[in-house]
Amino acid sequence: MITAAGNPKIKNLMNLMKKSKARKEQGLFVAEGLKMFLEAEEDRLVEVYVSNTFFASREKGGEIRKRLSACNTEILSDALFAKVSDTQTPQGILCVIRQYHYTREELLKGRNPLLLLIEDIQDPGNLGTMLRSAEGAGVDGVIMSKGTVDIYNPKTIRSTMGSVYRVPFLYTEEMGEMVDWLKEKGVAVYAAHLQGERAYDEENFRGSTAFLIGNEARGLREETAGAATRLMKIPMKGKVESLNAGVAASILLYEAARQRRTKIL
Repeated sequence: MITAAGNPKIKNLMNLMKKSKARKEQGLFVAEGLKMFLEAEEDRLVEVYVSNTFFASREKGGEIRKRLSACNTEILSDALFAKVSDTQTPQGILCVIRQYHYTREELLKGRNPLLLLIEDIQDPGNLGTMLRSAEGAGVDGVIMSKGTVDIYNPKTIRSTMGSVYRVPFLYTEEMGEMVDWLKEKGVAVYAAHLQGERAYDEENFRGSTAFLIGNEARGLREETAGAATRLMKIPMKGKVESLNAGVAASILLYEAARQRRTKIL
């Protein structure tokens, strides 16, 4: 059992949790919680850390025991696990996982792909919510600007509730260039924008479609919005000017999903 925070493995674990640079250099990330452990692909699991209480619990089923025995598992004292955990009420298990790598061509391999393009989102919870909504709506991939928060931030990982394992994603150095490339490939790129002339539910998203969502405070950069196929708006009542970025993304994605389930009128 590991009890000291000075243990080399624990030091590295905490670096992976706190520093994007360490995660990028090692090609690893940390996912916390039983659900995240059970849904992780076995060939991507590098290490698993459990609290002494979790490991000793008689309530843990055979599936968990079997999976733990097949992994490189370390037991931590309860006090140490609480120290390394990123949550207020730790479940007693976290795992180190190999990062994912996708190409933009892989995101377009489906028929009439549906994509979400994210520019400079800063809140980890917002990004995680977007990934969950993307999976729920059947999105083929998520593309993020280099200014977007690290998707492997533990708070983002937790917010995805496992969607990070299943939704293809990548970062792009230049969102405008990516938008131009998508349009060349026949993808219509719609920007959620206050200056949009038509409401989102007046558009047709049955073909290859991508939605652009901008920063929580500033929205989309002018040059990015200008590269879009079309600007559209989400109508507002009252004095509300805009929605939370994650909410806006969910509305657009589910409208596309609804249209794709129904017959063309």
